Amino acid sequence: MAIKLEQYKIFNECAATLSFSTAAKNLYISQSAVSQTITALEKELDTQLFIRLARGVVLTNEGRILYDQIAQALTIITDVETQITNFKDLKEGILTIGAGDTICIHFVKDYIVRFKELYPNIKVNVVNRTTTELIELLKSGQIDLGFLNLPVKEESLTIVNCLKIHDIFVTTRKITKPVDYDHLLENQVLMLEPNSNSRVYVDNFLATKSILLKPTMELGAHEVLLEFAKANLGISCVIREFSKAYLSDSLYEIPFKQSIPSRYIGYGYLKRRTLPMAALKFIELISVK
Repeated sequence: MAIKLEQYKIFNECAATLSFSTAAKNLYISQSAVSQTITALEKELDTQLFIRLARGVVLTNEGRILYDQIAQALTIITDVETQITNFKDLKEGILTIGAGDTICIHFVKDYIVRFKELYPNIKVNVVNRTTTELIELLKSGQIDLGFLNLPVKEESLTIVNCLKIHDIFVTTRKITKPVDYDHLLENQVLMLEPNSNSRVYVDNFLATKSILLKPTMELGAHEVLLEFAKANLGISCVIREFSKAYLSDSLYEIPFKQSIPSRYIGYGYLKRRTLPMAALKFIELISVK
């Protein structure tokens, strides 16, 4: 049986109007096309659907049964088509973004504000997780976009750099001359927890200098590192771009003879997944310099 959806749409219009000519006008096709379609449909189903009268038609019992079911099915299909069109036109929909707390506050937040101004009918959900956790959420399709502390190696994801960042150490005491990284071994050091991408990146760099730090405290939030450094509890490892308010007020960046190489914040999405229009529009905002 090779009945097409368009045949059922024509049948539905005929059953609703009980007139092939009226159905033809409503569908903007010829009456002969309507008649041929109904005849072909009856042949495919091997049953009579309409009784042809001098003026109009009436449904047979079989036709009435079909009409009751097809009308409901077409309503569902039409609703889904409308919803998909609205999603594409950004008249409705959901965008789910994943990011760590610090990236949310200092980078993603401003883009969400701009996005909501442009597309107020799109609901934006934000999931706060570590980079490692966000990768798993992306792979399972639970979020559309994930903002990640790079570098990240994951073959299933497309990853795009969007903000260059610099890992630095800050303290309340201003140091004017560049120092070696041995300076850190002589002081109390505060760092992020060992499972964070930022911490791993800095640890790996320091290892190339034969420096193995044993932090006094390992904390879970960038802002806590800044506040603790401000309280003179130790030297904190932070991101320069996300610490500007403190660097212009109470903390100083320690000058080292060799800086830690820069890295990036980036966004990632699942390669095999077609991104919704809302996600594509959000990416467009980030791409505009």
